[in-house]
Order: sequence, then structure tokens, then C-alpha cells
Amino acid sequence: VQLQASGGGLVQAGGSLRLSCAASGLTVSSYSMSWFRQAPGKEREFVGAIRWSAGRTYYADSVKGRFTIERDDVKNTVYLQMSMLKPEDTAVYYCAADRFGTGESMGSIDYWGQGTLVTVSS
Repeated sequence: VQLQASGGGLVQAGGSLRLSCAASGLTVSSYSMSWFRQAPGKEREFVGAIRWSAGRTYYADSVKGRFTIERDDVKNTVYLQMSMLKPEDTAVYYCAADRFGTGESMGSIDYWGQGTLVTVSS
């Protein structure tokens, strides 16, 4: 199984960026697919997820209303659309797959991607 995250980069505050997570070896519609992030010197935290059942999405309060998770079953890829970015969104973003859970708990994650760096300048 591989989760290939891409799309990170440098963006100004208020800007937008879309991250992609291309999966191989698993079917994204059969997993809860999540995004986590880890800022320098901080612990990894949950950003959002799209559940395998019904495709329901949910988000951390810090990103709610600014970030959107979408899933393309044909491309077997999950996206994190980020808008109104803030400097505090600067972090390495990881995609993850959770076979039986909601995707919110790191302890239940089955597979992790390698991470992509997002830097938001003020």
C-alpha cells in the first residue's frame, strides 16, 4: 500500500492550495481517509477526514469552513482543498487511511503517506 501526498508549497496568507493523496494498493472508498498535520515543534494533529461509508466529512475546529476534503473514486485519490490559509496552517500534511474507524484517531490509522510541506507566509 502506498499513499502519495503531493501539492504542498509556499503560499501567502489568505491564499489557497490543494493537496492530493493518490492511493495504490487500497481503495479509498473502502477506507476512512484522513489528513493530519504536524507543525514544527508540535505534535501531529487531526485536520479532517472523509468516511468510507456515505462519504461524510468532518473537520477539526481550527480548519472548519476553510478546508474541504473530496474523494475521486475513479482516480482513487483524496484531496484537501485549503483556502483562507493562515501562517498557523504551516505544517507537514500527511494523508492516512483507516479501515475500520472514523479516521480521526492516530491510533487506528492503518497506513500513512509520506507528508507534504505547506508553508504559509504572513
